[in-house]
Amino acid sequence: MRRGWGARWQHLQHLARPRRPEHLPSRFDRRRIYVLPTRFGLFVAALLSAMLLGALNYNNNPALLLALLLATVSIASAISAHLQLSALQVDAVSAEPVTAGAPLRLRISLSRTDTRARRGLHVEHDGVAAFGHLVDSDQIEVDLDLPTHQRGWFDLSRIRIATTQPLGLVRAWSWVWPETPLLVYAAPEAHAPALPESGGDPLHTRVHASGDELHQLRPYRPGDPTRSIAWKHSARRDTLLVREYEKPIGVEVVLDWWRLAPLGTEARIARLARWVDLAEREGRRYTLTLPGQPVLGPGNGSAHHHLCQRALALLPHD
Repeated sequence: MRRGWGARWQHLQHLARPRRPEHLPSRFDRRRIYVLPTRFGLFVAALLSAMLLGALNYNNNPALLLALLLATVSIASAISAHLQLSALQVDAVSAEPVTAGAPLRLRISLSRTDTRARRGLHVEHDGVAAFGHLVDSDQIEVDLDLPTHQRGWFDLSRIRIATTQPLGLVRAWSWVWPETPLLVYAAPEAHAPALPESGGDPLHTRVHASGDELHQLRPYRPGDPTRSIAWKHSARRDTLLVREYEKPIGVEVVLDWWRLAPLGTEARIARLARWVDLAEREGRRYTLTLPGQPVLGPGNGSAHHHLCQRALALLPHD
């Protein structure tokens, strides 16, 4: 029976405004603010009803006056809870892309268009909640850490903003359904092999700890491993010198979907996502080729990295 009532309540919630995604900013008005008593409010209502019946039955004027005063305070608290949300505005909803499995930090920007203080604003999305207050400033940001499970576009449903201020007798709430695309990157392979070597210029080198050829001698810095210290040269110059090596690399790395044919679709995506991260971390220029899409690159930098990870995240699922 409890599950049946819960399903009916969820169905009624979906009839509330808005019923489809909306553009931001979105301002709350009286047509989209809902108010219902809390459990504590229902208990107070039952208590006041009993007090009124008893006062009328025994013709007790002081008890009747007290019951009416308490009922007036309860009604005023309901109006005050409604005013906590009235003229409240949701300016923006945003989140930086994360890899699947990591929490997506959703930033919700709230502002007020009047001078009333808002306290105890309860922001919730699918069981994840946070609190905010609009007292000293006209704008705040509330963060929600939402769980992610798979790559692609994040399904952002309606966000509820509620309050039980000032007395907790009623709960006023409203919904916002932002039309904001949020992206979740593919989870990279945990133990991927090294980057594939390209056919670029073999004379192009970079400093690398595991290189084969000596690059230069430089002064010792705290944290350098002792095995890299050139003891003979240090003794001649009476100061510690450290060997730096270099490793030949190609001009660019080609990350080709078709070269990973033995792997399944998701395994290929995970490995390419790891290789994109590695190439970006090492400062390499890289090209990504995917089925049904134009070649991405060569390039590097945050914009190219995001473009490649976005293309991997939006590939069709198996």
